[in-house]
Amino acid sequence: MGTQVADGAKTKHRHQFMNGFRALIFGLIVFFPGAPALAQNLTEGEILQSLAGAGGAADAANYDVELIKRDIAERIRVEGTENAASPPPVLQALAKLPNLTVEVQFDFDSDWILPESWETVARMADALHHPILLSNKFVIIGHTDAKGSREYNLALSERRAFSVMEMLVSTFGVDPRMLSAAGFGEEQLRDTQNPESGVNRRVQLLNIGPR
Repeated sequence: MGTQVADGAKTKHRHQFMNGFRALIFGLIVFFPGAPALAQNLTEGEILQSLAGAGGAADAANYDVELIKRDIAERIRVEGTENAASPPPVLQALAKLPNLTVEVQFDFDSDWILPESWETVARMADALHHPILLSNKFVIIGHTDAKGSREYNLALSERRAFSVMEMLVSTFGVDPRMLSAAGFGEEQLRDTQNPESGVNRRVQLLNIGPR
């Protein structure tokens, strides 16, 4: 009986903490003046337009995120830890699905999302709550630049992808059944001519079909 009461109290305190954290986030979103232009300019309509419509093609492809992650790790093991020569074919196929690429700022060498990017994550959550997306499954993908080893970048990008997913679920109430997360490190650079450029550090949200 005492254990049940204690567990109930912990649950209540956890809910109170998360409610307070949500209020803190939305308060900072309103008053934080230094948010990057990308976060300020995103609208729910633009996000919905980017993410809607995966349909039967994605469903038929039956993308297995865990298998893709294992394939990338094996590719790095075979090729070595120098910079990736080109993206694996499966990543090129994924890029054709409805997706949204956003800039999420993290603390240096960390998966802690900086306050100037909380609004970006909040707007992603707003779209994921929209009825036209509720029946779909999404994968959050973290990307890095090519500084450091491929193995290290793979691990860092995965931690960052999971951090975004955790904020979407725990803070903004997105159904966890809609989401998975993966890190692709430097395996799919946005600017291959400048592999260490900051434009390569990004987060993608991909619609991988009905769930």
